[in-house]
Amino acid sequence: MAKHYDFKKQRTFIKIYGIAQIFLIGLLVYMAVYFQAALQQRFMNSVLVSLVIQLALFYPVYRYAAREANRDIETTAVGLTGDELKKFRTSRLISDTCKWAYFIFFAVFAFKAPKVPFILSVIIFSFILTTLSYLQCYNFVAKRQMKEKG
Repeated sequence: MAKHYDFKKQRTFIKIYGIAQIFLIGLLVYMAVYFQAALQQRFMNSVLVSLVIQLALFYPVYRYAAREANRDIETTAVGLTGDELKKFRTSRLISDTCKWAYFIFFAVFAFKAPKVPFILSVIIFSFILTTLSYLQCYNFVAKRQMKEKG
């Protein structure tokens, strides 16, 4: 017998992540204008360094987002047993801990880094771009999984 899925909660998360992406893009534009004024000629160097870092991080971020999206889609199945729900809950708890560690890492890194605009711009751009990548990858994989299973 095929599993039946209820994607109502998942669709809500996708909408929330879409709104978060719009906010992050606005923040990215604001920070780019701010740092462009502060860095002038070195601004493009900071953007290029951030993009290189982003390219290096894209595959691990995609894998993490795909694993989370697959887990979240599986939790929407109707009629899961208590053991299955416990396994998903434990996985979600570990995942949430990793996300908090990510945010704390960048916050401490930005706070403790030298107050040089070039370094701060690379840190902030990398944080925003990595978060955007995660949200986009999550939404992409979740929508694809919902289409396949729905």
